[in-house]
Amino acid sequence: KNMTDIQKKLFSRQDSKYADFVAKLVPTEPRESFIGVRAAEYSKILKEIGCFSEQAKIFMNEVPHQYQEENILHIQLINRLKDFEQCIFEINKFLPFVTNWAVSDGLNPKVLNKNHGKLLSHVKNWIESDKPYTKRIGMILFMKNFLGSDFDREYLEWSAKVRTDEYYVNMMTAWLFAEALAKQWKSAIKFIEQRRLDTWTHNKTIQKALESFRITPEQKEYLRNLKIKS
Repeated sequence: KNMTDIQKKLFSRQDSKYADFVAKLVPTEPRESFIGVRAAEYSKILKEIGCFSEQAKIFMNEVPHQYQEENILHIQLINRLKDFEQCIFEINKFLPFVTNWAVSDGLNPKVLNKNHGKLLSHVKNWIESDKPYTKRIGMILFMKNFLGSDFDREYLEWSAKVRTDEYYVNMMTAWLFAEALAKQWKSAIKFIEQRRLDTWTHNKTIQKALESFRITPEQKEYLRNLKIKS
């Protein structure tokens, strides 16, 4: 199969040692799906192809991609979209092809931060999805957008209800609740006191919160006593 123009651009920046390193961080993907492109190179590639060019559009329609780096480039293109509805459309189109944390965790389009009212129902749908990385993306975007002035305790219920054997989902739930403890202590602590998360996620949340410098020594002491002994 012939290489696409974008694949050629990625391979021209290949660093195989770096690919070995990154592949170990993403154990859910086979080694051959990594080219080995360093983070700083993506913005150069985006400049070459143009974020809103015909080439970029075609690339975003050619899913699934063959390489991890194509998926990361795809997320970066989505991040730069300026129109809310188009951004949601492109996220939904790409979600079925997100299969690891290194792709999901790169998603952070600025246009979403400016449209919380319209974003909320999408975030809820993603968290309630049966696809692990769609769930994870829902929680990431929730964490980035709804733990501040637009917070409501009820929103935490969506993630508290999640029950799965997927490590990368449970890890995300713990990360989200540890962040919530740092930013919305009064609401988040209720979920720990009432043991609303599964045991592993509950204890992992406490562990992450204990590592945070934004949680006071008194709060940490209190959390230590809420650990569930197995």
